[in-house]
Amino acid sequence: MSTAPLSTTDPLRFAYWVPNVSGGLVISKIEQRTSHEYDYNKRLAVIAERAGFDYALSQVRYTASYGAEKQQESTSFSLALGLATERLKIIAAVHPGLWQPAVLAKLVATADTITNGRFAVNVVSGWFKDEFTAIGEPWLEHDERYRRSAEFIRALREIWTKDQANLAGDFYRLRDYSQQPKPHAVEGRPHPEIFQGGNSTAARQNGGRYADWYFSNGKDFDGVSEQVADLRRIAAEAGRTDGPRFGLNGFVIVRDSEKEAKDTLREIVEKADRPAVDGFGGAVTQAGASTGDRTGMWADSSFEDLVQYNDGFKTQLIGTAEQVAERIVAYKKLGVNLNLLAFLHFQEEVESFGKDVLPIVRELEVEAGLDPAAVPDPLEGLTVPVPA
Repeated sequence: MSTAPLSTTDPLRFAYWVPNVSGGLVISKIEQRTSHEYDYNKRLAVIAERAGFDYALSQVRYTASYGAEKQQESTSFSLALGLATERLKIIAAVHPGLWQPAVLAKLVATADTITNGRFAVNVVSGWFKDEFTAIGEPWLEHDERYRRSAEFIRALREIWTKDQANLAGDFYRLRDYSQQPKPHAVEGRPHPEIFQGGNSTAARQNGGRYADWYFSNGKDFDGVSEQVADLRRIAAEAGRTDGPRFGLNGFVIVRDSEKEAKDTLREIVEKADRPAVDGFGGAVTQAGASTGDRTGMWADSSFEDLVQYNDGFKTQLIGTAEQVAERIVAYKKLGVNLNLLAFLHFQEEVESFGKDVLPIVRELEVEAGLDPAAVPDPLEGLTVPVPA
């Protein structure tokens, strides 16, 4: 991977948020045809794989909060989805501070072997203080959480790639540690992919220096351009030539007309669960405000933005199939490599996204210089039918 702008010969990748947490992906009383249960998500994963999605990201929460009353654990849920699919890559969100890196490294190596190299992790530094303190774990200040995450990522890399792993950090230490077997061998991949989320200066430092992928909350064109440029600068200063690639969060509303799509957004916000949104806002806005330069996630989020957990409305993937596809490709030209998407009615809308939006995206990519031979066939090699 390169820190240069995304080549027009490299097709965009797509991921979806796994609804393994109850309440859907908006904090609203509007109807959401979704479920945190495994049978629903197993079918969704197969639908997504056949629709052309490359990744699925399982969320992580450990306690009831802000409309998410029930939560499935991310690593075990991800492995189950990996076993139900053939090509889809599964990303499990994990919290340093709640995991010891050698234990997680062993779990991931095992899951990666079982899924033939399709397991990845998203290192989440944490925003929900009560989730830590309620179970007796210390809550660190913002930049300290990211320093811990940096060591956590370094430890994972060291364990997965070295016969004798060593690390002398402030949070984690490895002394001639040997862990076998290693993750599944995949050509061109030194170890399972490591994603890192955030918007703050500390998050960007971690992403630019250590992660394979950097996830951003929803942003408009100017916000994406600023973050991509900053990540490339940090990576270059660190002497990196292998990343990170850039993933952008977005909430998708595709309807037959732009008016219908915007009306759906308006209804979502009008039916927002206001006490839950206010509670969520109180928990997360301090995360951005607690940074010295106020660049953290949610630092500038409005009430409407907070109705979608990760500022997905800001990306403005709302309109007709053609409008959404054009905006996605416009983001690609700014340096977005992967789109992390959420939907109101997951099974139906993931399927329709693959049928109605993705073909237009691929056509626009070819027009912009993508080799038609590089356009992925979502059904190539798949044998598992969609469960009833």
